[in-house]
Amino acid sequence: MATTKKTTAKRVTKKASAKAATESPAPKRASLARRPKPVTLVTGGTGFLGSHLVRLLAEEGATTLRVLSTSAPDWLGGLGVETVEGSITSPEDVRRAVEGATEVYHLAGRVSRERDEAHLMYKLHVEGTRLLCEAARAAGVRSLVMASTSGTVAVTETGDVLPDEDWPTPLDIVSRWPYYASKVYQERVALESFSGEGRRLVLVNPSLLLGPGDERLSSTKVVLDFLARKIPTVPKGGLSFVDARDAALAFRAAMERGAHGERYLLGAANWTFEKFFGRLERITKVPAPFLSLPSKLTLAGARGLSSLYRHWKLAPPIEPAEIEMADYFWYLDASKARTALGFAPRDPQETLLDTVTFVRENFLGHAAFRSAG
Repeated sequence: MATTKKTTAKRVTKKASAKAATESPAPKRASLARRPKPVTLVTGGTGFLGSHLVRLLAEEGATTLRVLSTSAPDWLGGLGVETVEGSITSPEDVRRAVEGATEVYHLAGRVSRERDEAHLMYKLHVEGTRLLCEAARAAGVRSLVMASTSGTVAVTETGDVLPDEDWPTPLDIVSRWPYYASKVYQERVALESFSGEGRRLVLVNPSLLLGPGDERLSSTKVVLDFLARKIPTVPKGGLSFVDARDAALAFRAAMERGAHGERYLLGAANWTFEKFFGRLERITKVPAPFLSLPSKLTLAGARGLSSLYRHWKLAPPIEPAEIEMADYFWYLDASKARTALGFAPRDPQETLLDTVTFVRENFLGHAAFRSAG
């Protein structure tokens, strides 16, 4: 009996030891499981550039991807993206958005040529950026890549030079338009508010964004206006543009290897408006405008027409500010982005073709697309 009891006791002890050995790692596993995964936050992730960037990050397997946006379209849920519905100007919304984030892409903003929206753009671009930077610092965010615009530096009166990142801000020109003025101050606020040891702020300055997917016509309205024959004359200036898909790739590269406090200009082509409209004419078979009137005369006509339309409470066919801006040259040198970020934009002709196809199918209808093809 004593032997049996001793044997039984040994078996119980072995079972208890085995059970303890089996169960002991459990608390450690549970602890690891509870550790939150690093979050990548994208503000403005439902906009033209933002939607391309979010899709790119999701396709490449970003672990936890979060978007701060005023709305949550179905496609975000389809990609498994976490959405924080809110505004970049709300301290509480921003605090919720940056919680647990280690890196932030700041793309939220508004593109407008309207002077009466100056206060709104200042609130979004300047005050919203300050809120985000302060909340990001408090939350321990390490890297922030911010979307600005090439128009904070790359604009001249004659087009005989290609400004790069070191070109001085032409305040005498850009201060005329609230959008660009607000972006100049946005850059300054970001550089002041997101600094310090272990933090990295990178500015990316794309030129006019073209390509498919601009559901709000924030950048591609010029192509719609061309197709609708709303552009009466050829401006004397020139533009730079870049495909939004290529810009998204550059933003991801900026997060990976962009330098703190540096800006990177993005542009694929520097063309006169005459060349730009000529290329659109070849693609669309829509005749390009051929008149080239003195800019003062064209601007005066646009202002008169705009006043008349607004009196009737209608949207004018073209804004005077757009005509005024088109007299300048928005050319740039993207060499720095090519070297440091591996920026390699596609053929501009491909971008124009894809832009035209998207605009026709989504804003002019399939019938218009077939008849003009």
